Amino acid sequence: MNWDIAVGNWKEFKGKVKARWGKLTDDHLDVIAGKRIELSGKVQEAYGITKEEAEKEIRLFEKAQKDFRPRALP
Repeated sequence: MNWDIAVGNWKEFKGKVKARWGKLTDDHLDVIAGKRIELSGKVQEAYGITKEEAEKEIRLFEKAQKDFRPRALP
């Protein structure tokens, strides 16, 4: 998965993040704004897990999102 695509299409992509990590609030998602490092920190904070566990979860999420393509604008 290309995080540059996630950053550029954050409004569309953040729904996928919210679906995966439901404990993340809209405020968390605003801070993350597509940045992988921020996502890792917020996942650690919200779920009380280690950095290594968060990174593992994010890698699994990335694999699941490998085909993410933003919708074309009309």
